[in-house]
Amino acid sequence: MLIHEPHDDTSVLLELVVSRLGHEPVAGRSASVEDQAVDAAVIEPGDVEGRRLAGALRALNVPVLFTSIYPPSDDLLELGPSAYLVKPFPIYELERALEQALAQGATAPAAAAR
Repeated sequence: MLIHEPHDDTSVLLELVVSRLGHEPVAGRSASVEDQAVDAAVIEPGDVEGRRLAGALRALNVPVLFTSIYPPSDDLLELGPSAYLVKPFPIYELERALEQALAQGATAPAAAAR
């Protein structure tokens, strides 16, 4: 699972949760999606690179989960995230959103935003 998070402390937390759910976390700060097999992604959409990465992954029908301190904007929701969590959020919400994103990815492209 790809993780694009510019803050090291939050990135470590996301990696722990992804690992605890039985998945391999892959840091994606400057990742090329074409070079990696990704089943889902957790992305902080607050920077240009995060939005570019999300768009590229969604074009490949990879479920994307956004985590941000800001509420969702229309342009971010147009990318079709499987969930949009506003920080701070409870860990159980992240776990549930990740499991749902992975289930969506296994059956159909993610389309609904939270």
